[in-house]
Amino acid sequence: MVLIKNFYLHLQIPDNSKGYNLDMFCVPKHYEQYLDSVLIPHGVISDRTERLARNIVKDMGEDELVVLCVLKGGYKFCADLLDYIKALNRNSERSIRMSVDFIRLKSYENDKSSGDIRVIGIDSLSTLAGKNVLIVEDIVDTGRTMKKLLKVVNENSPKSVQVCSLLVKRGKNEYRPAYIGFEVPDKFVVGYALDYNEYFRDLNHICIINDEGKKKFAV
Repeated sequence: MVLIKNFYLHLQIPDNSKGYNLDMFCVPKHYEQYLDSVLIPHGVISDRTERLARNIVKDMGEDELVVLCVLKGGYKFCADLLDYIKALNRNSERSIRMSVDFIRLKSYENDKSSGDIRVIGIDSLSTLAGKNVLIVEDIVDTGRTMKKLLKVVNENSPKSVQVCSLLVKRGKNEYRPAYIGFEVPDKFVVGYALDYNEYFRDLNHICIINDEGKKKFAV
């Protein structure tokens, strides 16, 4: 297995960033009282995702690529990323042939990583043998979840592996992907398919959940 390491610049959101006032954006009424602020507006996410797609095609646009989408939180980011890659395929001299597979990981209860990581849906990973793999994830927190997934993927002898994560939390990662959208403070964020116990996936923006929201939607 070859792990390609092309590390690009990414956007860093400072620890003291308070985000944007909710009144400046369209946020569902049923969530307003449970959010502190909008940390990353949807338009900024879209522009950053488009640039990540360009970098991926530049690096991996010669061989067939298997995109491994980490569900559930990664579905929105992965779908948008693939749309940008498909647009590049249609409008540039270099294109990349893709297939998509899915996996689910479970490591969170409330706002804490449980440490008991469950990998769901791994039966098809044997098809990764000898292929170039792009793992698409919503967020790398401690990095332990991603290291677990990489171990499982490596056991299936892929030709190469890249990881693309929309978010990386600053200061406590054991693993950093080659492709990073945003480096964010160590705060619990929701929206753009990132959840808190399955809620908030329907937010377009990435927002900071407040203490009232954690209490309301706790399990």
